[in-house]
Amino acid sequence: MWVLLRGAYPLRILLPLRGVWMGRRGLPRSLVPGSSRRRYRKEALPALEIPVLPLTTTEIRQYLRAHGIPFQDGYSCLRAPSPFVGSSEPKDQTSAATSFSLFIDKTTGRFLCMTSLAEGSWEDFQASVEGRGDGAREGALLTEAPEAKDIEEIRRIWDRAIPLWELPDPEEAQLARMMFGLTKVTDETLRRFSVRYLRPARSLVFPWFSPRDLGLRGLKLLGAEGQGDGVHYVETTIPRPGAYHNLFGLPLINRRDVEVVLTSRELDSLALNQSTGLPTLALPRGTICLPPALLPYLEQFRRIVFWLGDDLRSWEAAKLFARKLNPKRCSLVRPGDQQPRPLEAMNQGLNLSRILRTALPAWHKSIVSFQQLREEVLGEISNVEQAAGVPWSRFPDLNRLLKGHRKGELTVFTGPTGSGKTTFISEYALDLCTQGVNTLWGSFEISNVRLARVMLTQFAMGRLEEQLDKYEEWADRFEDLPLYFMTFHGQQSIRSVIDTMQHAVYVYDVCHVVIDNLQFMMGHEQLSTDRIAAQDYIVGAFRKFATDNSCHVTLVIHPRKEDDDKELQTASIFGSAKASQEADNVLILQDRKLVTGPGKRYLQVSKNRFDGDVGVFPLEFNKNSLTFSIPPKSKARLKKIKDDNGLVAKKPSSGKKGAMPQNSET
Repeated sequence: MWVLLRGAYPLRILLPLRGVWMGRRGLPRSLVPGSSRRRYRKEALPALEIPVLPLTTTEIRQYLRAHGIPFQDGYSCLRAPSPFVGSSEPKDQTSAATSFSLFIDKTTGRFLCMTSLAEGSWEDFQASVEGRGDGAREGALLTEAPEAKDIEEIRRIWDRAIPLWELPDPEEAQLARMMFGLTKVTDETLRRFSVRYLRPARSLVFPWFSPRDLGLRGLKLLGAEGQGDGVHYVETTIPRPGAYHNLFGLPLINRRDVEVVLTSRELDSLALNQSTGLPTLALPRGTICLPPALLPYLEQFRRIVFWLGDDLRSWEAAKLFARKLNPKRCSLVRPGDQQPRPLEAMNQGLNLSRILRTALPAWHKSIVSFQQLREEVLGEISNVEQAAGVPWSRFPDLNRLLKGHRKGELTVFTGPTGSGKTTFISEYALDLCTQGVNTLWGSFEISNVRLARVMLTQFAMGRLEEQLDKYEEWADRFEDLPLYFMTFHGQQSIRSVIDTMQHAVYVYDVCHVVIDNLQFMMGHEQLSTDRIAAQDYIVGAFRKFATDNSCHVTLVIHPRKEDDDKELQTASIFGSAKASQEADNVLILQDRKLVTGPGKRYLQVSKNRFDGDVGVFPLEFNKNSLTFSIPPKSKARLKKIKDDNGLVAKKPSSGKKGAMPQNSET
């Protein structure tokens, strides 16, 4: 019999285990032993459940001094003696600094004891210091161990995996090396990193060892699939990606190492370590996220070099991660034809040490010259499509106008009441989220349960009320999306909302925030003149947040009261002109009311600061799937905009099915 493994990625692996079916996810309940209750829950944003004042580094230092706790200032953490180390814990006396085994995150206050692996929030630490709480000193805050089912599954797979050089068939070993590009990686390197090969799944197996006792805590399986002329790698992790915090290569790091190279793939770490001899670590989730829980393990390094990949998205992720680690000690390898991924560079015979010497500093002064920017400018010029951002898969017409979804921009979205703004913007954001854009939703008008139900229906492309037997399958897939929700509802202060957004960017690497909508967040008790001034202030705050954090903010704003027979314009956005002036993009959901039936909807892009293309295209609402992305039967989908008053130009007589959008000044 076989076992079916499924992770957060679309990989399915069959393994022979003990003649019975053991299911991870997606199997019928009758085939899964034990309770059918789901074991995992998406981690909630701590700052979203109970609004609390943001914690500053100064407050952490003052608290430690007030309680007589000595500490050392680090790059992203403060180091202090750990109250969670008992007398029975082994202690290394080789250095006085080793007694400072507690790491406190300067941004969130979360702590990690490197000796006992106890971890928790700043409130947990305060309770332990002050003698409050239930057994905090006795280790109640120890890092949660993998579940029993996961441990059993991890051990079975690990025992059945064998080193590549022990494969009985030399041709099979050579084929496996070619699949993963390991023809130049030696057996000694694979042995040093404890890499194994799982023959039934044709996958490499990378172990996650506990930093405390080197016990096996998890695995990552890497499968290779042919895709045209290249190879597509598919990953599966046990435990699930949200709980998989493995810095691959960490057991090989020496305490005296002061420089490290971070990569986004384990294969790249193998190539780098073998070619340069430098310490290398692979991030557990690649360019998607750098969990703050990993920062204490990187504190010892004076210099960190990011070599995450060969595309613009990897470059943007490296700059984002460098902010967490203190950019003054970080350098970035710029993607390019002569600087591909480390594994590809080694296979091409390039000098990896020379490429590392060209790494650019991540930190600049407030004023920079073009000499410091020319490499980034070259990167955007040579990667035009990537510089345009992440394209939508459900809205190809939107790609023709906006070209893509870019970080650091502010999009203002408006439309008549009842036209489907929330429904459209939820699919708009879901489209990006399914492509790996970490998204935070702030729904101040409707509840998160209702919003999640709409998005789940859009994700499944159909109503699950009529097929409840498929709910668990779709819910599991939906849960694996990098999607988070604020628990705010109704009127909220802009300060608490911005603090929550800052927290999400730091902890979850969120790069798209949706605010729906501005008027509900502001409340209704202010006078009209004050409301306009308050709205201008809030729009400015969101604009500053988007720029400073390289995070895209989509802001839904209700329009002014207009006649039903008039189309909305940029000037129809409620408030002063500041919203449209600050915005990089302005989207208007137009809804033509018809006497004989439902209205005709179409989306108008009335401002596009990226390249100036504006235009309009029709939308067709599918009530069964709650989506707007079902292509209508109209031949001429994309039309030009004649001017900013919403007048649509006639179709040109060029014989083309659809006219190209007109370029206008922004």
